[in-house]
Amino acid sequence: MQSFRTELENPVVEKEIIELERKIRAYREGSMVEDKFKSLRLARGIYGQRQPGVQMVRIKLPFGKATFKQLLRIADISDEYAIRNLHFTTRQDIQIHFVSLDRTPELWAKLAQDDITIREACGNTVRNVTASPQAGIDPEEPFDVSPYAHATFSYFLRNPICQELGRKFKFGFSSSTRDTAFAFGQDLGFIPKVRTVNNVEERGFRVILGGGLGAQPMAGHLVHEFLPEDQLIPYSESVLRVFDRYGERNNRNKARFKYLIQKLGLDEVKRLIAEEQIASKVKTFKIDRDAVPQPEPPELRPIEEEPVSNPIAYEVWKKTNTWEQKQTGYYAVYVKVPTGDMPTKDARVLIAGIRGHVADEVRITQNQGLLLKFAREESLPHIYNVLEKIGFAKPGFDSVADVTTCPGTDTCNLGISNSTEMARVLESLIYDEYEELVFDREIKIKISGCMNSCGQHGIANIGIHGSSLKADGRVVPAAQIMLGGGVLGDGLGRVAERVIKVPSKRVVSAVRLLLDDYLANSNPEERFHDYYDRQTKDYFYRMLKPLADLTTLIEDEFVDWGHQETYQQAIGVGECAGVVIDLVAVLLFEAEEKLGWANESYSAGAYADAIYHAYAVYISTAKALLLDKGIHSSTQIAIIRDFDKNFVESGEFLVSGGFEDRVLEINKHEPSEAFARQYLAGVIDFYQTVAAKRSVTAEVNG
Repeated sequence: MQSFRTELENPVVEKEIIELERKIRAYREGSMVEDKFKSLRLARGIYGQRQPGVQMVRIKLPFGKATFKQLLRIADISDEYAIRNLHFTTRQDIQIHFVSLDRTPELWAKLAQDDITIREACGNTVRNVTASPQAGIDPEEPFDVSPYAHATFSYFLRNPICQELGRKFKFGFSSSTRDTAFAFGQDLGFIPKVRTVNNVEERGFRVILGGGLGAQPMAGHLVHEFLPEDQLIPYSESVLRVFDRYGERNNRNKARFKYLIQKLGLDEVKRLIAEEQIASKVKTFKIDRDAVPQPEPPELRPIEEEPVSNPIAYEVWKKTNTWEQKQTGYYAVYVKVPTGDMPTKDARVLIAGIRGHVADEVRITQNQGLLLKFAREESLPHIYNVLEKIGFAKPGFDSVADVTTCPGTDTCNLGISNSTEMARVLESLIYDEYEELVFDREIKIKISGCMNSCGQHGIANIGIHGSSLKADGRVVPAAQIMLGGGVLGDGLGRVAERVIKVPSKRVVSAVRLLLDDYLANSNPEERFHDYYDRQTKDYFYRMLKPLADLTTLIEDEFVDWGHQETYQQAIGVGECAGVVIDLVAVLLFEAEEKLGWANESYSAGAYADAIYHAYAVYISTAKALLLDKGIHSSTQIAIIRDFDKNFVESGEFLVSGGFEDRVLEINKHEPSEAFARQYLAGVIDFYQTVAAKRSVTAEVNG
């Protein structure tokens, strides 16, 4: 592996890449344990695939924004290091697959040349900050949320308070009350609001806390009707500090923020958030509203009239995939990308073809498509022709015919069934049998390869996730059908209910039954989830029950979509939730490393960061000693209290006032230089005492 020290202008990124290269070498040589390396790798967007020996690399694009140059750079990277494909995700990232681990530092260095990062795209961190792709051009928006999403991304990237959370944490900003970024399904979701006080317009957000998808999707809780814009960052920091300290760490299935609210109660969580505010790095945070300027519209010039091969198809596409922006005279164009996959050769043709006809900006959408901005009406036939040339001119963006899906068993360790081929089959069903539904944006079909909802099935009107059944001693690929989820608006939403499980090959019949019934029996203007409520879950269970009859299976139904061989369930160990590290030696090594970071931050005048790094040293060191006694504490607050109980109260460690009081001074003081110096001195003394004690123990046992 080569060094990239001379290639990058950003010294922070350069240092991170060199560090990744060094850690990969240590892992290859056996001097770094696998769990520790896995944690580090995930926090750099490098995720193990279902196929051994290769990696998926997730490229973090805040709120899905990329310039043409950046998209072409990613295409070049995919050609050189992956399989010449771009996979657009529901969190507005781009993933590339089948990458060699040893080449990831080189890959990152080349991405960084165009200001693209993979840092914290996976792992137990703040994941990609999402936002409505139409932000900035949405006729219904009170203001553009893009600068706020950008500020959130920038503030928490590399922030010590969220580098080792119990699990991932997700932000989402919707542009209007239509909630196209699914604020209700985020750990922290925001809906923009404007109010007038003393004839002065003020910006703020309706705040939804503790939503989430996954195996047990939950809608979030309204915690602020109007949070002033300058409190966005301070409030978010306090929430993350609470999650870091009180969030579950042993059972990762219960380690999301939604479960913390379930465990402690919303009122107690709100109290803890308020308690953290004194220690926050900032008490107010002025958002730079100009940080994400609108891209320049294409130069005004005469555009030749361009014929289309199929005028009727073009008119349908125009009605379903384009709309008038709030900027007069300009159109936005949605590009429907089936299964979120676009070959790099097609991406190049697309960009070459749309230059001069749209602005130099692409936004990835939450349903895995693309949004182009500032097209003039006379450019639409040309754009359609470009899309038709590469096979991406299908109508019905975000309609019933636009099925969201994750990669499933194509590449994911957790995939149970092939979600991508199922999505293709269902889209064909709509185009072939329900052509009028390409205009229907009320019904959403979403598929995940497992229960973890990467394909958003938990909030779909018709949601499907991969599963399995047993019949005659054999395993049958199956699909769990979920119904009745959806967006209600203004931060409110519904979670879909599990109705019945059917063999995967019968999903087409299930969807056909559901759509036929809805079209025949729903009231005018009745939305699908209202129809579901009126008919009741039992009605749909009885409707679909014949499809669950395993006595009528045929041989083809033992074969999953897109396969020729008989189905075998093969679930690997998922990495999307990170890992739990329990090795004592590793924890003490980590504590030493964090102590170095604390001293560096203090020397640089970053006192809040120094204090939080010092806090992390207390936690890692105490956890190491507790594990030495076989005590597995499930949260940071439990580590603190268990240390008091097992070491301080027994007299084994003398800590004046108790360990909890000493450590939790962190949220009782402003992050000043004086307090940073005091707190850092305390943790240095604690760490050195523990290190000396362990060294003596090692010699005695040696």
